[in-house]
Amino acid sequence: HRRFDYRPKTDPYCQARYTFCPTGSAIPVMKEEDVIEVYRLQAPVWEFKYGDLLGHLKIMHDAVGFKSSLTGKNYTMEWYELFQLGNCTFPHLRPGMDAPFWCNQGAACFYEGIDDAHWKENGTLVLVTTISGTMFNEMAKWVKYDNETGIYYETWTVQASPDKQSIVWFDSYECSKFILRTYQKLADLGAVFKKIQTNYTSIILFSGEPIYLGNETSIFGPLGNKTLAAAIRDFYYPFKPYRTVREFFVDLLKIIDRVILNGQFYLFYNLEYWFLPMKYPYLKIIYEEVPLPIGSKASVGV
Repeated sequence: HRRFDYRPKTDPYCQARYTFCPTGSAIPVMKEEDVIEVYRLQAPVWEFKYGDLLGHLKIMHDAVGFKSSLTGKNYTMEWYELFQLGNCTFPHLRPGMDAPFWCNQGAACFYEGIDDAHWKENGTLVLVTTISGTMFNEMAKWVKYDNETGIYYETWTVQASPDKQSIVWFDSYECSKFILRTYQKLADLGAVFKKIQTNYTSIILFSGEPIYLGNETSIFGPLGNKTLAAAIRDFYYPFKPYRTVREFFVDLLKIIDRVILNGQFYLFYNLEYWFLPMKYPYLKIIYEEVPLPIGSKASVGV
């Protein structure tokens, strides 16, 4: 997943149904001698609206919590879409614009407090390690860098097959990947993690070797490929937000026809378009273990 030099301003056209990070605050500077508990947080996606519904499908959202021993204050840190999942996964086809229009930025959110009920009721709230205030402050600097350079949300992991040793053509870039990067940074700083099982959700597309198609300018620009441009727009059209039940089922049939019967998928990744020759089982949601990182022995006394 490519890193960028800076985060571009978002277009006013991109609107969120739910405000991004409504109570967000700056990451505080901790005293060096502070001892901070680090918690693994996980709950079903959209738990606030649908309860445990998506939890039954193991579609989970991940975050990390902190508790300062000196102040007693709790904090939550997570990374998610600025304009909700649908906008990150599929573009808008705007009138008068040839190229699909994407609202696909993601970002970190930090705020005071841990909503115990939210994480415990249908998910996980468990202590995974303890760090010093110095480690926390170093992690905060890394979060700023990570947030300014890793700016686009990517829903899909794309693999050659369901086999565990399979080639990964494209890796996702979403909430769980941010948490895994955070844990790794803490391990690099000397944190020692508990030996507990940690599982994460991945939404996987299965494809033969992807075919590079070009970027927005080379496909949709004045000298672009009009046939390819039309094919990409046509592919994304059925994924638009739905207005009626009938529209939903008509578009669903089109999606099944393209993706499964004809084995076609157009992926937008790192601001470039790729063609995926889809193959069985086409799509799978998995909830698999990714072990906590191994910390440095030098930090046992923390």
